[in-house]
Amino acid sequence: MEIALLEGERLDELQRNGYSIIQNPRKFCFGMDAVLLSGFARVKEGERVMDLGTGTGIIPILLEAKTEGEHFTGLEIQAESVDMARRSVRYNRLEDKISIEMGDIKDASAQFGASSFHVVTTNPPYMTEHHGLSNPNDAKAIARHEILCSLEDVIRESARLLKPQGRFYMVHRPFRLAEIFILMHQYGIEPKRMKLVHPYVDREPNMVLLEGLRGGRPRITVEKPLIVYQEPGVYADEIYDIYGY
Repeated sequence: MEIALLEGERLDELQRNGYSIIQNPRKFCFGMDAVLLSGFARVKEGERVMDLGTGTGIIPILLEAKTEGEHFTGLEIQAESVDMARRSVRYNRLEDKISIEMGDIKDASAQFGASSFHVVTTNPPYMTEHHGLSNPNDAKAIARHEILCSLEDVIRESARLLKPQGRFYMVHRPFRLAEIFILMHQYGIEPKRMKLVHPYVDREPNMVLLEGLRGGRPRITVEKPLIVYQEPGVYADEIYDIYGY
C-alpha cells in the first residue's frame, strides 16, 4: 500500500509479518524497551489490549503480530504521534485489529470505561526530574520525562481499565522498583513476574519488565535475567529471537 510520508518521516521494517512503522527521528523513535515489552507480555486468544502512551503504535502493532489477541487499542496524547500511528495501522492493513485513540492517560478509565480490557501494557516516561529540559513540550522530552502524566497516573488508570484478574505489563527502570511496587499494591495490582535486563552479563540492569495481576494473590516469580549483548555489537540469541531476526 502507498502511504504519504511527511517531512522528516521514514518507514522502518519491523521484521514481523511484513509490517512496517512510520517514524520521525527528529521527534521520537521506539527503542529496545518497547520491543522487549512486546516479547514479555502475554496476550491470549480473544483478549482485548490497551497500550497506554502508545507513541507511534509500536507495541500494538508488534502484539498483533505476535499474539492471538482480539483487538488492540493505543492511547496517545501527542497529535503528531497519533497521526503517524494511525497511518502505520492503515499501511499494514490492520484497521480491524488496532485502534489508535487520542487522549490523556490521566483520564483513560473515563474515556474507555472501567474494567474494559483483559491486558494493559505501558512503556511510560522513566524520569521524574524536569530540570535540564530546555523545551518541556518537545516530543522526546514528553516521552522520557513525567511531564504530562506521573507513574501513579499510569498505574491507577491501568488498575481501573483492567477487568478483574486482568494483566498489567510495564517496562521501566530498576531504580524506581520500590515506588512501582508500592503503587501497584496501592491500586490492587499484585506483582507476579519480574525480569531484569542487563546490557552485558557483568553490568547492572538498566531495565525491568514487570507483570501484575489485578486482584491477584501475593507471590512473585523473578525470572532469569535477560542479557542484551554477548559482546559489543553482537546481540545475545534471546534478543534476536525477540526481534524476530
